[in-house]
Parts: sequence; structure tokens; C-alpha cells
Amino acid sequence: MITDTYNRVHNYLRISLTDNCNLRCFYCMPEQDYIFTPAAQLMQKAEIVALAKLFVANGVDKIRLTGGEPLVRKDAGEIILALSELPVTLTITTNGTRLDHFLDIFLRSSIRALNISLDTLQPEKFLLMTRYDQFGKVMDNIRLMTAHGFHVKVNVVVMRGVNENEINDFIEWTRDTPVHIRFIEFMPFTGNHWESNKVFTWKEMLDVIGSKYTITRLADEQHDTAKKYTVPGHAGTFAVISTMSAPFCSGCNRMRLTADGRMKNCLFSRTETDLLTPMRKGENILPLILQNVLEKAEALGGQFTPDFLQLHAEEINNRSMITIGG
Repeated sequence: MITDTYNRVHNYLRISLTDNCNLRCFYCMPEQDYIFTPAAQLMQKAEIVALAKLFVANGVDKIRLTGGEPLVRKDAGEIILALSELPVTLTITTNGTRLDHFLDIFLRSSIRALNISLDTLQPEKFLLMTRYDQFGKVMDNIRLMTAHGFHVKVNVVVMRGVNENEINDFIEWTRDTPVHIRFIEFMPFTGNHWESNKVFTWKEMLDVIGSKYTITRLADEQHDTAKKYTVPGHAGTFAVISTMSAPFCSGCNRMRLTADGRMKNCLFSRTETDLLTPMRKGENILPLILQNVLEKAEALGGQFTPDFLQLHAEEINNRSMITIGG
């Protein structure tokens, strides 16, 4: 088992396949003309599989593939099928634009659930937020995946003054459609222009939803990052990821591999461990993995507290979201 100094067992690995993306969401990508990591510096398919096997041998039983947009990687399908052979729950986070190209791969793989990032239900706002006219494609692909029985979660980063007025539109969507909305508080990363007054909190979201709907709290599972709810009678559910106002670090079981083979023990960690270079040299990297997790801070990467109103984003030492992999 991979355990930190706070006795948290880490059995969940998030692997970023690429920092490339076919959208340009402003809160994720610092600049529209962002320079992506050269392919030679990325983990190759065999390296990803070898690293995954090492983590699985040490207790990991869940792997999530992230990006950038993981499905823009040319060998993404091969990687998915290779990882499907491991004894893990395999999932993926995607912007949804290329799911129709990968339906056969998903049906052949062990993936049965996926997270799709979608921050608005308004086509014009989608274009403004992502800089690409792909709203119709994403919605078509969500319908495609639900029609084939996949468990679809929709990740919505809620930002005051941007899309908080759509919260109940997303809730209404769950009335007849089996989608599971995950509202996410806006988090600070390098270059994403975070400000505390843009954070729309968990409690504010519940107030908005409760003003129109009857809400029932669902039971939490171990290691849940989301507080889950349902509106009785709705086909779908919703949840809130309250990273900023009510963090959930005490039950954290997550580790992250960036696309260039660096390990982060927290989304907000200051430091990271290069696994790819020593691996390519034939060195034993298990001690590096164990030490990385032992150095994990108790909460929020040791960089800030839930009193986010006092937080100055420029003081956080971290990567941009797209280079971390979420």
C-alpha cells in the first residue's frame, strides 16, 4: 500500500495522457497560443502501462485518464485497451468532442463511466468560454454515451458572473436525462485569472437549487470528493465539489501523473517528482513514489486554507490546470 504520514492510503491514480487540447477554456489554459509539450517528452504508451502496473502492484485499484483532452492523443485507444487489462476500475475525463470516434474502443474496454466537462448549456456561451463551436457535438455525444448505458457525469466549473445563473438549468436537465452533474467551485491555478470573488460556493449553490427544487442528500462513499444530492423523481443526480469552501482532504486517496511523467501528490502541491527520467535510465522508481506520497501535506498542498477570501492566487506555486491533468 502507498500511505502518507496522515495514514491515508492512496489507491487512486490519475494519469494525464497529454497537455494538448482541441478547446481553449480560459480557466484551464493560460493562453490561446499555448505551446504544448513535444511528443518525445511525453510518457510513451509502454511507459504509461509500465507505470500503471507498478502502481497497481502497490495497491492502486482505480485509474482515471485525463488531459488536456486525452482523446486527441493518437494512441489513446491503444492505451485505453492496454490499461483495461489491469485489475482496476478505469475511467476517463474528457471534453466530449471526440467520444463518437471512441465508442467502439470504450465498448471493447473496461470503461463504463466517464466524466464530461461542460460549463454551460448555452451554445453562444460555450463558444465564448472554449473559443470553439462544438456545443452541439458535445451534447450529441452525451446522448450517445447515455444511450449505450455509460454512467455519465458532467463536470461544471461554476464561476460567479459567468455561469452561476445556469445552475438550475443543469438541475432541470437531470429531470428526464440520466446525467450526473458535478458542480465544481472555481479553483486557482497558474494563469487562470482566479479571484476570490469569482468563487460561487457550495452553500450558495444549494441555496439556488433549494429555491426551486426539493433536495435530498445522498450517502457519501469512502474517499468521495463530491457531496451528492438528488431531486426526488429526477432521472439524474447532482453533486458539489467544494474544494475552496469545504475541502475534503482528510479522505484523500489520489495521486497524479502529469503527461511528462512527473508525480504530484496533490492537485495543489508545490513540488513534484520526476519518474520518467529515472525510469528511462532503468532505475527503481518505487522509492521515489513512496517518498513523494510521504511528503504530502495535510490539506490543499500546504499552500492555502479554506479561508479563500484571504488567498492571493499569484502566491501559489503550481502548474496550469492543463499541464497537471486535473
